[in-house]
Amino acid sequence: MKDLLSLKDVSKEFILDTIEKAIEIKQNPEKYATILKDKTLLMIFEKPSLRTRVSFEVGMTQLGGHAIYYDVSTSPLGKKETIEDTARTSERYVDIIMARLNHFSDCKALAENAKVPVIDALSDENHPCQILCDLQTIKEKFGKLQGLTLAYVGDCENNVTYSLLHGCAHLGINIKLGCPDDPELKPKQEIIDEAKAIAARNTELSKVEVYHDAVEAVKDADVVYTDSWMSYHIPEDRMEARKQKLLPYQVNSALMQNAKPTAVFMNCLPAMRGLEQTAEVVDGPQSIVFDQAENRLHAQKALMLKLLGKI
Repeated sequence: MKDLLSLKDVSKEFILDTIEKAIEIKQNPEKYATILKDKTLLMIFEKPSLRTRVSFEVGMTQLGGHAIYYDVSTSPLGKKETIEDTARTSERYVDIIMARLNHFSDCKALAENAKVPVIDALSDENHPCQILCDLQTIKEKFGKLQGLTLAYVGDCENNVTYSLLHGCAHLGINIKLGCPDDPELKPKQEIIDEAKAIAARNTELSKVEVYHDAVEAVKDADVVYTDSWMSYHIPEDRMEARKQKLLPYQVNSALMQNAKPTAVFMNCLPAMRGLEQTAEVVDGPQSIVFDQAENRLHAQKALMLKLLGKI
């Protein structure tokens, strides 16, 4: 495959290979220190970022290559120049492109018009790089993936939830979603159907379940996961209304007690203490959020090497 746009479109083998290579690169970074010598990554940003920019740029540097940061707000992209022309121009200069854009359709257009690999580094529909590093982190903590249960609670109508659904379904991880019965906060049925279809194609069949009760969602989970209640596209004046609906799904110590004693807590960050989770959880002994953050670096190194045919 040339691009990574969505985990829906990859194979189980692709995900597992990328995770295993990420773990190897993490353990033996010097082995790969010059593997992308004279290669250039173009990083196109329409949405703000800390982890995405730093992890991709550092990753490319540690592989011996170079990364260029391109801010859409100071560019002609979408104004004087089309996505298609941007793709056709950029492919003449660089070896690989990652894009953090508002709309998946724009990322798809980049990939369809560029001859070099394109990575969706976050869009309104997908966050595949995050979930690759999440799966790597879970594998490191439990030594396995198949048969585990991941509970995601809170706002389930977002890109992280959707990529988790796709990724878990590929690998035989049971996924339980806990969210209000509200169109703005519950997952689209088409994504649930996609995840169930992916699970049905794999021998390690995973269960995909949606609950409107946080305790039921978290019960006996190996992993409890949450994310921001205020994604970038949500206006600030919606904060109070969303808080009222989502507070019953806040991950606190009482809710964590319904998961397995060995359960871990995950959040792809940034984390707002006192909102989607309490400080005692995100800073507590079950939290592996900074392991997740570190693994963005390693998983994305493996991903770039895979798309560039280096592994």
